[in-house]
Amino acid sequence: MKMNSLCPVCKQPTEIEVGFYYGTGYVSYALALMVCGISFAVWWLFIGFSLDDSRFFWWLGFNAVLLAIMQPYLMRLSRSMWLSFFVRYDPFWKEHAIDDKHMDRIVPEQMGNW
Repeated sequence: MKMNSLCPVCKQPTEIEVGFYYGTGYVSYALALMVCGISFAVWWLFIGFSLDDSRFFWWLGFNAVLLAIMQPYLMRLSRSMWLSFFVRYDPFWKEHAIDDKHMDRIVPEQMGNW
């Protein structure tokens, strides 16, 4: 569950500021809805739904277990996507070192206060 504080390849800080990752809840929610939609479609195609039995409730249970299992992966993916929204990829990152101007919003003594 722990993420690197710096990219192991280019040394880009992943903690840009205190509370930076609060917005990942929205991204994670969208990803979870996508997983629910896909599991609904797959369940409907292979098993189907009926008003005469409890297949819909079986799907709800299956979907809940699927989301619980996928939660760590969805969290990491949503954090990576959120970071990519705000940090541009530099194809010449080997020539452009990270300088102190990128570190101005990081307050080390405030990092654990959320």
